[in-house]
Amino acid sequence: MNERVLEKLSILADAAKYDVSCSSSGSRRKNENKGLGNAEGPGICHAYTEDGRCVSLLKILLTNHCIFDCAYCVSRKSNDVKRAAFTVQEVVDLTLNFYRRNYIEGLFLSSGIFKDADYTMERLVAIARTLRTVHQFNGYIHLKAIPGASEELLKEAGLYADRLSVNVEMPTEQSLALLAPEKKREDMIRPMTYLKNEIIANREEKKTAAKQPLFAPAGQSTQMVIGATPESDWQILHMANGFYQQMNLKRVYYSGYVPISNDNRLPAIGTPVPMVRENRLYQADWLLRYYGFSVDEIVTLHDPNLDMQIDPKLAWALRNLHQFPVDINKADKELLQRIPGIGIQSAQKIWEARKFARLTWDHLKKFNIAANRAKYFLNLNVHGFQRRDYTPDQIKNFILSASQTKYAANHSPQLNLF
Repeated sequence: MNERVLEKLSILADAAKYDVSCSSSGSRRKNENKGLGNAEGPGICHAYTEDGRCVSLLKILLTNHCIFDCAYCVSRKSNDVKRAAFTVQEVVDLTLNFYRRNYIEGLFLSSGIFKDADYTMERLVAIARTLRTVHQFNGYIHLKAIPGASEELLKEAGLYADRLSVNVEMPTEQSLALLAPEKKREDMIRPMTYLKNEIIANREEKKTAAKQPLFAPAGQSTQMVIGATPESDWQILHMANGFYQQMNLKRVYYSGYVPISNDNRLPAIGTPVPMVRENRLYQADWLLRYYGFSVDEIVTLHDPNLDMQIDPKLAWALRNLHQFPVDINKADKELLQRIPGIGIQSAQKIWEARKFARLTWDHLKKFNIAANRAKYFLNLNVHGFQRRDYTPDQIKNFILSASQTKYAANHSPQLNLF
């Protein structure tokens, strides 16, 4: 690697760290005909920082030059930062060389917008096409779909990438208009809608034509910045839930705003990054997607923000103590999953095990539950624990006093791949 490419790598990998939507799960691209790499099962390995960001992919920008001046973006055109741009071949070579050295298992490629959307998207597609068709690379590829790019380019991108994502950036149109007045929400929704329809059509075609090429097999995702503007968690979660229902998104990512700008529209430099809030939003998002919760069960218009001290599932239980304690041997599966300290897999184990015997606390401890919180919500006899008519605040304080958190620090930087 020559010094100029290494310098570009340093600049463009650092600029990419603010984009957190780089999960590599969900693809089943197989390695055939003695190609290179594999995105199936263990073909993708993950490494996470303490704040949950995935760094197992080569995560870079094609360029940090940009025609837009979004106040929250480190690559905005008015920011005095060192600029760089890769050529198509440089990104291809970096991906292959890093893969062969076992540094990475795939590529996460985004970009600033230079010249226009199509000009940028053409180069992103060219990189994916070269990796797939010239080098038979079967590792994971996540491409950013550039708002405003033509449908022809989006179509081609979906044939080479495992996942595509269009970032909505701000939680509401009002915040986008305030901080990025050159951008319009409709320009982001349009490609998301097109990709949704193409993904659905491709899945239907695959049912009757097995050789039909895959189109974005890991689906599409998006990201929004939180903490830069005053939206409540209720607004953010309603927006995310709308994307899941209307766009069939695989994931919505929440990126705590890192103060990088002396702009009176934004939090001042030195303001702590809202990492705890980011984590709570991910927990609430998980409840929406997997636990059957609605947004208004998690937060309401009158109580619009998540509790920063406890997770949203525990907060729901404390607000609904009339549903507890639960009879573990009779409750339906949905209620089992809502018990604090019991996850989906543990609830399934309990559901299956109680067919054969009446479960006790000793049985339950073998199912990998969080016993210190679950005991307050079950009707089982627990050794050394005397059940009383505790108030929600008392239970909360008991659980907090026995808990530890990995979020003592406000921010943990992305791990360095190089």
